[in-house]
Amino acid sequence: MARIVIDPVTRIEGHLRIEAQVENGKVVDAWSSSTMFRGIEIVLKDRDPRDAWLFCQRICGVCTTVHALASVRAVEDALGMTIPDNARIMRNIIAAVQYVQDHVIHFYHLHGLDWIDIVSALKADPAKTASVAQSLSDWPNSGASFFAMVQKRVKGLVDTGQLGPFANGYWGHPAYKLPPEVNLLGVAHYLEALEWQRSIVKVHALLGSKNPHLQTYLVGGIARPVDPTSQNAINADAIALMAQAAKQAIDFVSKVYIPDLLAIASYYKDWANYGSGVGNYMTYGEFPRDNRSNTENLQLPKGIILGKDLTKIMPVDQKKIAEHVTHSWYEYADGDQKGKHPSEGETNPKYTGPKPPYDHLDTQAKYSWVKTPRYEEMPMEVGPLARVLVAYGLGHKRIRETVDMVLQKLQVDAGALFSTLGRVAARGIETLIIAEMIPGFIDELVGTIKKGDYRICQVEKWEPGTWPKEAKGYGFHDAPRGALGHWVGIKNGRITNYQAVVPSTWNLSPRDAKGTRGPVEAALIGTPVADPDKPLEILRTVHSFDPCMACAVHVTDVKGRPITVVKGA
Repeated sequence: MARIVIDPVTRIEGHLRIEAQVENGKVVDAWSSSTMFRGIEIVLKDRDPRDAWLFCQRICGVCTTVHALASVRAVEDALGMTIPDNARIMRNIIAAVQYVQDHVIHFYHLHGLDWIDIVSALKADPAKTASVAQSLSDWPNSGASFFAMVQKRVKGLVDTGQLGPFANGYWGHPAYKLPPEVNLLGVAHYLEALEWQRSIVKVHALLGSKNPHLQTYLVGGIARPVDPTSQNAINADAIALMAQAAKQAIDFVSKVYIPDLLAIASYYKDWANYGSGVGNYMTYGEFPRDNRSNTENLQLPKGIILGKDLTKIMPVDQKKIAEHVTHSWYEYADGDQKGKHPSEGETNPKYTGPKPPYDHLDTQAKYSWVKTPRYEEMPMEVGPLARVLVAYGLGHKRIRETVDMVLQKLQVDAGALFSTLGRVAARGIETLIIAEMIPGFIDELVGTIKKGDYRICQVEKWEPGTWPKEAKGYGFHDAPRGALGHWVGIKNGRITNYQAVVPSTWNLSPRDAKGTRGPVEAALIGTPVADPDKPLEILRTVHSFDPCMACAVHVTDVKGRPITVVKGA
């Protein structure tokens, strides 16, 4: 029996440690631990709630805009504010661009090297790679000379002995299955995606003044003016730039990302048997069609699935959410055996773990800085797979036809969705569909401008003198990584309590008081491990959730503590 420790898990945001027990070449138990302290809620206490979004957005530099959006929605809900059409539309455009950029980056730069063997690409015949590429799509960069150039670049990097982002990979691992030509295709598009992402984030710079950490969110709306007669506002030139970036996004996703996803997945269909997890899925939905706080009128619907049953999609009731700390390095004033609703949540750190460096965590006690959220005391997987499954179950036309297309091309049944492979496929499916939404949002913005509606913010309730003495509110945003909720309490114009329950808190949570595993812990059970010293297979499932531990725990460790290398015990 081997106890495998992966610390740190790389190609994620933040600090994550995974411990797994392996018997007869398979994972039989697993524990997820974040090794950073959570503290943003403490920072926000007693501040002006109109400033909360600016602090919250700094929770993470990868998720960038998502906490700002959830934060302003929470404060607007507490104060009873209704934003104008232009603010809703621009927020939808910003969120959609974040989805597309984030998912492409994840597929190629964070998760791709779990499936693509860089070293094998050096053995490829560029002409054969060109033939493969041309059979998949009409993307312009598909000639033999282009792939020969990429291969030369990679060889030059290898010859220097300084592999940069490709260092410490498990190259040659028996779990890699792609032929050299497909590996070269993946490497080429890995590099192209680095260049492409710069074009799509120009929309963030246009609407938000910068990326990451956009500057134009505002409680009650957005601070980006709309005026077709001004060069310093959203005008015809800005609309044209956004439309061009949207077209480039659709082209790259439809002609590069989706074909690569299908090509690579066709060699890894056995991964439809691994990574199933808890079987419960939750999404808050996204892209509102009206301006009400926490509206139900969404382009991507909200809902809950229990036990993988797609025939019964249940509504989401935020009152049924609770966070536990039984196995987390926090304490509640009235004891740690019961959870608390986020509106009554506490952030009282209490580290009781071993002093680093340490071989193993005491997983019978507290072992993570991540709390344990539950919905009606049940663990929930959140993220692209949850969104796609809920939309599919509710009959979302474009989701259904795209899912069915992917299943047909891979020649697998719908059961394959409940897996690591399904999680990867779902992210690609929704990337295409959300990219296709962006032109519609732009057209909607053009429509309001043509009507002469330039309003961007509700100003009637901006001043604290108009607020109730006490107020509570919550804001939902189904971010690229999943269900994100912010809860705020306000008294006498100041924040009395603030809690953020983020996607990776749901997915990477430790066990609860009943010993029930979190989604990632459960998903790792049954994972094959060919070489305990090179646990590539474990990383595949962990990365399929796209962990963001900076979001889950918020404040980095500044003490320079040592880290533990991958090892088998």
